[in-house]
Parts: sequence; structure tokens; C-alpha cells
Amino acid sequence: MKILILRFSSIGDIVLTSPVVRCLKHQLKGSEIHYLTKKSFVSIVKNNPNIDKVFSFDKNVDEVLPELKKESYDWVIDLHNNMRTMQVKITLGKPSKSFYKLNIEKWLMVNFKINRLPHKHIVDRYFDTVTHPSVKNDLKGLDFFIDRKDVVEISSLPKKFQNGYVAFVIGAKHNTKKLPAEKIISICSKLNRPVILIGGKEDFEEGEKIASQIENLFNACGKYNIQQSASLIKEAEKVITHDTGMMHIAAAFHKNIISVWGNTIPEFGMYPYLAGENSKIVEVKNLSCRPCTKIGFDKCPKGHFKCMNEIDENSLTE
Repeated sequence: MKILILRFSSIGDIVLTSPVVRCLKHQLKGSEIHYLTKKSFVSIVKNNPNIDKVFSFDKNVDEVLPELKKESYDWVIDLHNNMRTMQVKITLGKPSKSFYKLNIEKWLMVNFKINRLPHKHIVDRYFDTVTHPSVKNDLKGLDFFIDRKDVVEISSLPKKFQNGYVAFVIGAKHNTKKLPAEKIISICSKLNRPVILIGGKEDFEEGEKIASQIENLFNACGKYNIQQSASLIKEAEKVITHDTGMMHIAAAFHKNIISVWGNTIPEFGMYPYLAGENSKIVEVKNLSCRPCTKIGFDKCPKGHFKCMNEIDENSLTE
């Protein structure tokens, strides 16, 4: 059986599809698994041994449709479910199943605080999309495979970080998912452990601001690619992170994760999946304005940013 999986973004969402990929490959004997995503996310799936072939596009799925039509798929599993994936399914004309995105339920929660969300992680909802009777969730968690060339040797780090450290993921796609820099500085000052800041190039300046106030801290933001940052997370004693893709990568390594939630809520089903047993979720509950969006904003719509400003710092440092 030749199967095409569709998931175009983001880092976290793609990592969250890895249990479905693994179970399809291992439980459907002789199956061939192909994966279609955007070029910017190929590095997330290219090292996955459960994927036989990766297809990608830059801006438009038309770029890759001729190649896909040559493959003669038996089944298309749409774990993204948008207009572009619909175009792929219509063009290929093969049996398919699409992921239910809970758009109405999320809209009700964001706009009226009416909770019709299922008490179900998105990974388990992805499995609901795979209707084959032989495919079941093996409960082994998420997968993330680091390319050998991207493994960061601990000996390459500054000496004070070679005997253990806390990884603090300070980045997030939207500002309302991020703790203010002053809050991060205060938290790091209470950790009593070396701290490595994880983030992209866009987080470098904020990382420098934090590093200037904390002695036992290394700003790795923008100095490592995604795979190398994942390597740093894999070797960390524990991980503090916002609701972001690196949180799911940390879960793939079964790290103890302290996940910090701002404008989004774990009830959307995107909390760390089968992470370390000492993991915990930190959030400000019972705010009438939360969640204010299912994704994020550049700044707090209310101006007070209570969902992050009122985070209990002690719950992150215990």
C-alpha cells in the first residue's frame, strides 16, 4: 500500500504527526509512506526512517502535483485540511480521509468562552483520521530524528554548561505566546542551574538582553539550526518552553517539560504529548479574556497581558 500524508506546517504540527507515520509504517506491513510538506519544513521529516519519500513545494502545490500524479497512491491522509490539501486530493483522485480541525469549537471558545472542545490530544485526533482497522496508536509518543552532522557535542559548549543545564525556549511565533524578557530574566535568576536559551535568529537580540543580566547563561538563539537546537534540548536536564514547536520536539525526547501558556490554552489539544513524568503546565487560569485567539497576536488586545505577566515564577523554578 502506497500512502501519501499531507501536513504543510508548522514545526510542531509536523512533529505531532510522527506517531501516525510510525504506526502506519510498522503496522501496515509492506506499506510505503510518502510525505508532502513545504520546503521550509523538510528538515523536520527528512531523517525520519518511517518515511520513504518526501515531497515539497515552495509557494504552490502546483509545483509538485506532476510528481505526485506519477506515484499512483492507494490512500491520501490529509492531516492539514485546507484549500491546498483539497487541491491535492482532487487532482490525485484517490481515496482520502481528512483531519477535523475543530474550527467551530475553537471559535466558540475564543469568542464566547463556550467550551465544546473534546478532552482529546491532537495526536489522538490525528489517529481518528486513520480509519484503517489494523492501525492503532502504539502510545510510544512523538518522534524526532536528528541528522548526525547536526548533533551538538556537549564538549563544544562553554565549560560551565558541560555538566548539565536547563534549556529555556524563549521564542514563539506570536508575542502573546511569549513571556516578557523581564519575566524570563527573573525566572533564570532563580533557577540556580546553568541556562541555555533556545530560539531562532529573530530571538537573538532578546537573548542578548537576557544574557546581559544573568551570569550563568548562554544565548544559543540564532547560533544553531533547528536540528542542532533539538540536539541541545535532547541533552538538557529539563526544558522550559512556551507553546511552540520546540516544546513538541522536547516531548519527542520524553524530557521533563515546564510548558508556559499565554493567550492559547492546553484545551486546544496541543500540550506536550507523553513527555517526561515530571512535566507540568503553567498558566494563569480563570482569566475572562483567555483564550483571546487560537493562534496568537503581536500584542495583548486588552493591553494588560495578564496571561503572561501574572505567571507564577515559582512554579517554573521549583
